[in-house]
Amino acid sequence: MIEAKNVKTRVSEDFIKQLAGYGLATAEILYRLPDHPRLLQTYIWQDYDIAPDFPTLIKFLNFWTQKLEGPLHSVRVGHTKLIRPAEIRAIDGEFRLN
Repeated sequence: MIEAKNVKTRVSEDFIKQLAGYGLATAEILYRLPDHPRLLQTYIWQDYDIAPDFPTLIKFLNFWTQKLEGPLHSVRVGHTKLIRPAEIRAIDGEFRLN
């Protein structure tokens, strides 16, 4: 038998973020190739973020525009909360099974 005081539990940072209201954000980023500006390349970015402001995505896009050579063409964003309030439905009746 394991005593509770000897058990160390670690909660993931991602789970803590989800409890704080973060959801999973996915961005499809189209950018122009530096050597061939007529060609577009796709980059998929995914992280936990808060809609509709998306501060984590904005920080990443600022880094992109300041440090990387491929100019951005467009960004398409999807977002979903992975932890949601439970859906409760009232039931009018009771069934007993033997």
